[in-house]
Amino acid sequence: MRSILIRFFIIILLLSNKSPLFAQGNDTIPVSVNPALLDIMNSKYPKNFTISAINVTGSKAFDPNLIISISGLAVGDKIFLPGSDVFAKAIAKLWRQSLVSNVQIFITDLNDDAINIEIAIKERPRLIDFQFVGIKKSEREDLEPKVGLAKDRVLTENMKLSAAEVIRQFYYEKGYRNVSIETKEKIIEELSNGVALTFLIDKGKRVRINSINFSGNTEIEDAKLKKQMKGTKEMSRLTLTPDIPVSPYGDTTKGPGFKDYLKSFGFLSISRTLKILDPYFRLKIFSGSKFNDSKYAEDKESVLEYYNAQGLRDAAIVADTQMINRKGNLDIDIKVNEGRRYYFGNIIWRGNTKYSDSVLNLILGIKKGDVYNLETLNKRLGTQLSMEGGDIASLYQDDGYLFYRIDPIETAVYNDTIDFEIRMAEGPQASYGKISVSGNDKTKDYVILREMRTIPGNRYSRSDIIRTQRELSQLGFFNPEKISPNIVPNPDNGTVDINWQVEEKSSDQLELSAGFGGGIGLTGTLGVTFNNFSFKNITSKSSWDPLPSGDGQRLSLRAQSNGRAYRSYNFSFTEPWLGGKSRNSFSVNFYDTKFANTFSPFGGFCSACGDTSYLKTIGFGISLGKQLKWPDDFFNLIYSVNFQQYKLRNYRQIFSGLSNGTSTNISAKITLMRNSAGPNPIFPTSGSNFLFSGQFTLPYSLLGINKNAANQFVLPEFHKWRFNVDWYTPIGRARGAEKNQQFILRAAAKFGFIGRYNPNLEISPFERFQVGDAGLSNTQALLGYDIIAHRGYPIYGNSNPKINPEGITPSQYFTIFNKYTVELRYPFSTSAASTIYGLAFFEAANGWFSFRDYNPFKLRRSVGAGVRFFLPMFGLLGFDYGIGLDRYNQTSGIRGAAKFTFMLGQEPE
Repeated sequence: MRSILIRFFIIILLLSNKSPLFAQGNDTIPVSVNPALLDIMNSKYPKNFTISAINVTGSKAFDPNLIISISGLAVGDKIFLPGSDVFAKAIAKLWRQSLVSNVQIFITDLNDDAINIEIAIKERPRLIDFQFVGIKKSEREDLEPKVGLAKDRVLTENMKLSAAEVIRQFYYEKGYRNVSIETKEKIIEELSNGVALTFLIDKGKRVRINSINFSGNTEIEDAKLKKQMKGTKEMSRLTLTPDIPVSPYGDTTKGPGFKDYLKSFGFLSISRTLKILDPYFRLKIFSGSKFNDSKYAEDKESVLEYYNAQGLRDAAIVADTQMINRKGNLDIDIKVNEGRRYYFGNIIWRGNTKYSDSVLNLILGIKKGDVYNLETLNKRLGTQLSMEGGDIASLYQDDGYLFYRIDPIETAVYNDTIDFEIRMAEGPQASYGKISVSGNDKTKDYVILREMRTIPGNRYSRSDIIRTQRELSQLGFFNPEKISPNIVPNPDNGTVDINWQVEEKSSDQLELSAGFGGGIGLTGTLGVTFNNFSFKNITSKSSWDPLPSGDGQRLSLRAQSNGRAYRSYNFSFTEPWLGGKSRNSFSVNFYDTKFANTFSPFGGFCSACGDTSYLKTIGFGISLGKQLKWPDDFFNLIYSVNFQQYKLRNYRQIFSGLSNGTSTNISAKITLMRNSAGPNPIFPTSGSNFLFSGQFTLPYSLLGINKNAANQFVLPEFHKWRFNVDWYTPIGRARGAEKNQQFILRAAAKFGFIGRYNPNLEISPFERFQVGDAGLSNTQALLGYDIIAHRGYPIYGNSNPKINPEGITPSQYFTIFNKYTVELRYPFSTSAASTIYGLAFFEAANGWFSFRDYNPFKLRRSVGAGVRFFLPMFGLLGFDYGIGLDRYNQTSGIRGAAKFTFMLGQEPE
């Protein structure tokens, strides 16, 4: 039979009017009719046909076999015509893949009951490239991953529309409400069916919030309501006051002499872009005045929450409008209906048997007549989960009542008063069941389990959970944000199983640093600290990776040198659980230092003097710590014994009248400390640190020892006292910030004193206090000085704050010091990979040489700002810019009073 091309239309009959629709193509083309083929469609009885061949036309980028496979048609398939929907389904399958923009199916030949099929397609274009025109490079980089376009992929109309909408939304959130986007499509002739897209973007003018106006509010003023809108702010402005007379040059900055007029009132020091807009000065540099729909919706909820907190629980926003003014900025009008103010009435307890009504009322802290606040009620009851404690839920859960329930019910509302009945079901006391650990790949289970307060068989306590989280964080082996107790209550047997989930982090540290100063020039430092060391596996080769680890011990090795002038070696080892049964720490340390005089007595550098004039120091110490149970188990008592020996050879810079010989310092020290700061030891957010210590040598002169020695420093004698306290508390969090991103206030006070047993002897030059600078040692730190940092000042040796210590090298250091610090900290990152926070500080400190001169209020003061970076591999890195307020004078100004300091390794005292 002669092959006649017949366009085959799939007919879909609408149930409403039974009329035919042609659904597989965009155009309907008249065709010549072969009577035999028409008989197929016009036959009253379906006939079985076999597909004998399938041909694909219009395919350029796709394999024809792929098109056939997607269609679901295959040679040999049986089709009943008319009436079969096989071709309709094939077309639908090809459309769903979004690979084609048009598809048609033809019957090209008929031979008995065998038919040949042609699938004619028009491929969609393929995206070769896309670009954004009219915007900044940084904005292009932000948009590229957001628009959802991928090169060398099929491009659909929906993808173009979606990309344009993403661009529009991107700028809408930044305050551009009139964005114009034009999409241009260019055919790439060199590439078959390839196109390049260009988005021409005109952002227009940014729409800022000119004003926020409230109406209907009589109880609460506008300023307080605007304060609740953290994400919706008006443009900044400076209001003209009566103290500033009207400019004689008019209201334009173009008037002659206008700049001099403003300068006379100090305005040009604020900004050179000040502009008069009667009756306001407005800055062109705005902050936070862009409009964001989602933040605006949140802020409206915040306004209502604030109303509820003031007892106005019926308050509602009845209308709000946003209008663009003639200058292109936004005026927001919010109409509120405040309703009446409500108060708490009678509060009755039901179901409480463990604690009396009076105890529960005391903890609840709400009295009849207090302003109604449902949020406060729920917080005091503990229905809202809080780690702070001090609520009803904490009271019960700390005594094992894990299964208790509490439900506050409004029983009466009369006039402006609301009565409550608080219904409780205390339930049985729970105990700990199975306690397990997961996620620790390096640290051994017993190291984690010994830190836990959740001991199987003990009564359940919420405070045990919080304390265990803190103790695990203090180890430094795990990401504090990932320490999570998976609590599984078992009401049937009254127990609770806990699986502690942890995430290991790198805790070992490498110190590579260089410093200049201290009279010895450039000094390099190399140190390694292994904070999760395993001494017992040191002989096991399989445990070396790179050193045996997992037992929670600490090993530190450190070396410093600048060549011939100075070198120092340090070693320390700590076992936090000596014996493994209780928290008794054991530490041992050793150091060997040499400081050589590399300058000739006649002036200039002397390469050979380092071997003939030097001071060598060898030190060794042992300490044993014990955790106390009273007053609480945050307390620790530490005993230590220290030995230092100084060998001098032709070295006159240390002891008066002594340049050769040996000085031996043997002392015992006892320290009482309490540390509840946490949970992150790098960035504590709550708690405190307390330390009180006393260090003593024997009173050799009173015992008749060394009485006739040529120099009293052969066996130095002294008693030394230290007192430190640090306190941390959160004071607020910006709206929208993460839970762990809040301002932290740190307040600290430090005191030190070193005295003598024999009033006829000088106070020992050993163990004094070096005050000033960044907390780095100078040459005299060989004598074991406590190094007290004071930002904004160099190291000083005079007690008079009016004397600028800049350029003055101290001849001796203090026997008494005081220091007070207040810091406001804010974390930028508290992840396991890095902890970064900024701080602003006020600091006051000074030192004295006797109690006769001691005055704790006669201090050198400084203010400034800084930043801290903690990287697990390198430890703590810090920068501070401090301004010594008592160094300031009009001649040198702030620059002469400021000092930039750098620290590495650990936070200085």
